[in-house]
Amino acid sequence: MPIGEGDTEELRTEQAERAERERARAMATDDATERRGHDRRAAKADYLRQKLDERAESEERVEGEP
Repeated sequence: MPIGEGDTEELRTEQAERAERERARAMATDDATERRGHDRRAAKADYLRQKLDERAESEERVEGEP
């Protein structure tokens, strides 16, 4: 079942917020291991948001075709 346009937007927003939260947590901790974990989760959320951006662009192109 394909993800709808609204769902894609919601997921993009969710991933952007998740990345922001993880970056804040990384900056707030003094533990290097914990910081790396937060940094990895932030990077993963950024990657997923980027893929969702690409998906949204693709959906827009398909919708614009006759």
